[in-house]
Amino acid sequence: MTWTVTPEPYDSPVAAALWRAYYTEVSDRWYLLHEGRRTDPAELEREIAAQPGADLAPPDGRLLVARYDGEPAGNAGVRLVDDTTAELKRVFLREPMRGRGGAPLLVGAAEDTARALGATRMILDTRSDLVEARGLYARLGYRETGRHNDDPYAEHWFSKELA
Repeated sequence: MTWTVTPEPYDSPVAAALWRAYYTEVSDRWYLLHEGRRTDPAELEREIAAQPGADLAPPDGRLLVARYDGEPAGNAGVRLVDDTTAELKRVFLREPMRGRGGAPLLVGAAEDTARALGATRMILDTRSDLVEARGLYARLGYRETGRHNDDPYAEHWFSKELA
């Protein structure tokens, strides 16, 4: 069984299925923690429609899809914020694929993509309840920084120099 990571159009059927799985998981986690319920299906559809991922399209962005033994297993997005800074977005692996080494490979591919776009620094944000993500980023050399955006769900901000 092997991993591959390749660029994917943000609006492909594979990307849409992974975005739906990602958004459902992180949204359900937030609602279960804060309101004791899962995401309302109508809200899920509104949010997916409002954030289709066009910011991850060339020339200033890329969506990467990780495949395990040829099957779509996860994704990560990169978008330029300015000439030297890229933002890491939508890092996700389907639950059955976790623990198999795909996440570091996916983030590494995103860093390589950011470098190819001209970035020398990667930034990202995440939430407190996404402890696995925070642990991954710390293991991969990301350092917690001050706030760099006004996302209402962001609670932790990270940065890494891409030397």
